[in-house]
Amino acid sequence: MGNICSDGCFGMLGGGGKQASELKACREELKKLIDDINCHPILVRLAWHDSGTYDQRIKDWPARGGANGAIRFDPEMNMGANAGLAKARGYLEDIQKKHPSVSWADLIQLASATAIEMAGGPKIDMKYGRVSVTSPSECVGPKSREGFGGNAGLPDAKPPFGCGASSAPEHLRNVFGKKMGFTDQEIVAISGAHTIGRVFKERSGACPFGYTDAAASKYTKSTCVARKDNKPKIGMAGGAAWTKNWLTFDNSYYTKYKDAMEDSDLMWFPTDQALHEDPVFKPFFQKYAEDQSAFFADYAKAHKKLSELGAKWEPAGGFKI
Repeated sequence: MGNICSDGCFGMLGGGGKQASELKACREELKKLIDDINCHPILVRLAWHDSGTYDQRIKDWPARGGANGAIRFDPEMNMGANAGLAKARGYLEDIQKKHPSVSWADLIQLASATAIEMAGGPKIDMKYGRVSVTSPSECVGPKSREGFGGNAGLPDAKPPFGCGASSAPEHLRNVFGKKMGFTDQEIVAISGAHTIGRVFKERSGACPFGYTDAAASKYTKSTCVARKDNKPKIGMAGGAAWTKNWLTFDNSYYTKYKDAMEDSDLMWFPTDQALHEDPVFKPFFQKYAEDQSAFFADYAKAHKKLSELGAKWEPAGGFKI
């Protein structure tokens, strides 16, 4: 039936079994971690950027990239788009050591789905059994995506766009559509995850707000309340968010976008603006502003799709927990 390698990649095990049990244990530990330190957004970003190297033009695994745990190795972790994500990797290391039969690829995606749910978002119909790459040599190089510039084709927030696009809508369709295989509707839905999370001067350089209270926006100071349960803690202070309640997963990204465009303490990039201005994206944006349940349903499907991009499954087809 095969073995489980020391890195945590699955062997041919023919079902969930022990792995499902271990994943459930990991989920409980993740819930406690997220509740204690409010690391919801960075765990989602880690999973997005692991999956986001996927290129549907490439068929071979792991060269095609995707959800294979490669982001934990320096060739991918050190890409500019992944600045700051070593912290998220560190959060998961102790959990993975306790549960070595759980692959890094699965743990990263489990953490992301758990974080969305803990922030008040939808429960995502995830499946597991992803095989992890086992060495840096299996990572995707930063310039490995022809026509997409550096960072393995991960999206840019604003121009100049690595894919050569002349506009933000074109860039979104190049990266999420042509490279990853998402529809316009799915692009708008998956972008709604920006309802949680922040941007930091020290990481992307895309905003003037940085680490600590002294450099924080008025919505990201340690005294702010941003959680759905209104508990007065946010974790590390600093940076700027797209929404005022940036630890709460809801549809405020769509309903409060004018606040973000007008308030210098909030973020709104050209790639965000494209979603409510492009004539094809706009109806979906409006739909999610009007109906949070529709957003949750479509987001959950898009998140699941993102979490499975490029994955190799053992057992074949994966399993649920």
